[in-house]
Amino acid sequence: MRAVVLDEFNTALRFARDHPEPDEAGAVIDVTACGVCHSDLHVVEGVIASPLPLVLGHEVTGVHPRLGPVMVYAPWGCRSCEFCDEGVEMICVDAAEAGIFSDGGYAEKMRVPDTGYLAPIGDLDPVVCAPLACGGLTAYRAVTQGLDTLRRPGRQRRALVIGAGGLGQYALRYLRLLTDATVGALDLSAAKRATALQRGAHRAYGPGDELPPFDFVIDFIGSEATLSAAAGAVARRGLVAVVGLWGGRIPFGFGAVPHEAHFMTSVWGSRAQLDELLALAGREPSVLNPVETLPLEHAQTAHDRLRAGEVAGRVVLTVA
Repeated sequence: MRAVVLDEFNTALRFARDHPEPDEAGAVIDVTACGVCHSDLHVVEGVIASPLPLVLGHEVTGVHPRLGPVMVYAPWGCRSCEFCDEGVEMICVDAAEAGIFSDGGYAEKMRVPDTGYLAPIGDLDPVVCAPLACGGLTAYRAVTQGLDTLRRPGRQRRALVIGAGGLGQYALRYLRLLTDATVGALDLSAAKRATALQRGAHRAYGPGDELPPFDFVIDFIGSEATLSAAAGAVARRGLVAVVGLWGGRIPFGFGAVPHEAHFMTSVWGSRAQLDELLALAGREPSVLNPVETLPLEHAQTAHDRLRAGEVAGRVVLTVA
């Protein structure tokens, strides 16, 4: 079968026309589409200690012979720890995520451990909705972390999205659909600020703009600069959720951050939340961001463009 393989870190992807088909243990799907995610770049760069050779790709839609069109839930846990028992496999210590620690969806066929990791997508477009499997789901879980904070009674609540790229654009839509908060977006790029307004932000902020206090801040970048901005913008008793992987650090202690503000990380999303998100997308088509498509054999081009910052939203590889 055709597949895109990473043989060594920091090398070009290899397009293979005769890659071995996955074994039949578990469940096998015919892949329709696979989103290209920044985490794929982290794998290529060796930031993640993935086993090689590896078929990348964790934003996967396809067809199962019994279930029909499906989306793959990619954070595969060990199924025996307390986190898996609680339904949060994405933080399982022994997880084997598809496309990161197990072969993923840059291929014509893909194996999953069992059909429990396949979510039927109904009439949703399998190409347009593919990025929901990671980008959309990660943003959805991050937004849900702050719902109680934003729904506290009293004054009008405010939410801020830092980083108006692919994930941030999903978060803006969710915040508008799931809350009555005033929603802001902070980004260095004027183009992304304009997109943020189109996706639902009430106001977009750039470098040097004065920020009001926000009850809930989601940082999709995670650099020292953005974490500092989040800490400076969060209100007392507010919440900051960090999603971005840039590795920033900021001082924390009494007086270093607003009184009783909470700081947390937010990781991917649960299997149950994937079903919630797909149901929301079915009710609210505006949840689905526009995507660019490239054929599977152009995966390296997709990586090059994403690394160069030339992708406005999400790129999806199609398998025809």
